[in-house]
Amino acid sequence: MVSLLVSVIVFAIIFDYINGFHDAANAIATVVSTGVLPIRTAVILAGLLNFFGAVTGTAVAKTIASGFADPAIVTQTVVLSALIGACVWNLITWWYGIPSSSSHALIGALAGAVVAKAGVSAFKWGALKQKVLIPLVASPTIGFVMAFVLMIVLVWVVRKMRPATVHRGSRRLQLVSAMSMAFAHGSNDAQKSMGIITLALIAFVKAGHHEGMPAWFLPTKGDGVPMWVVIACAAAIALGTMAGGTKIIKTMGTKIIRISPLQGFAAETAGALTILGASHLGVPVSTTHCINACIMGVGASKRVSAVRWGVAGNILMAWVLTLPLSGALAWVTMKLLGRVFE
Repeated sequence: MVSLLVSVIVFAIIFDYINGFHDAANAIATVVSTGVLPIRTAVILAGLLNFFGAVTGTAVAKTIASGFADPAIVTQTVVLSALIGACVWNLITWWYGIPSSSSHALIGALAGAVVAKAGVSAFKWGALKQKVLIPLVASPTIGFVMAFVLMIVLVWVVRKMRPATVHRGSRRLQLVSAMSMAFAHGSNDAQKSMGIITLALIAFVKAGHHEGMPAWFLPTKGDGVPMWVVIACAAAIALGTMAGGTKIIKTMGTKIIRISPLQGFAAETAGALTILGASHLGVPVSTTHCINACIMGVGASKRVSAVRWGVAGNILMAWVLTLPLSGALAWVTMKLLGRVFE
């Protein structure tokens, strides 16, 4: 059981690392595409801000650890299957440059693994609706509207300024907003891996295999996230972000809409505020969905045709497919691993 737990922890950290380079574009696509920072400098700064954001709280991690399935029925094999399913889906979408949701991949995979283990009724579908499906619609909508309105306000504020002055000032502002977006990304996405490791540790304790383990290694107060888990996941997502994700950065920074520094500032500010609000409430939203919607919002504020809706439609299709396909991958993995370990 200890070796299986170690495998779960390793895969969770790998998932977090993949999440980092898969979602690197969330924070820096606009700041790179507008030329404010070179890509290498941008990913290093984004990695550091992801780390600091990741250690600010554990509300989202607790939702993942106990919000979607009863820890009493979750085994190490279930968690490992969920992680493998999510990692495979993330790698597929990364390879094709599709900015899908790592968050939804993980939750969809957890649903598939739990169903494969204990049946459809074992997963908390009500929680999926409240914590995932409603935010799936609400968070991008809020981000879109916020970015749309903010862009209109900014255009009105700078309407009498010289274009060169606006350009210089908005480049400085965009640097701040991009780093805020990276901080917000860490505050939400890194906590998902924290939650999945904590879920595995809870299952380990409930199975009675924790005798002799040091207290610092185990969940605190039943379902609290151990500090070593927080630091490990924060470091993994930071290093993954520093590894970059140039394919998705290209999709988000240029294929949806070519944006100016002022538009980038509006999109990133709206995205960061939306994600930080979700993190505070313990809601595991998709940072990818949020920033994509914000980019579309600033584009639509100029004119509807400024957004390349064909590319946006392909991204939307990936959003729709992520939950069921990652769930299917985890379901198959659980059936295979269950024959070996259970």
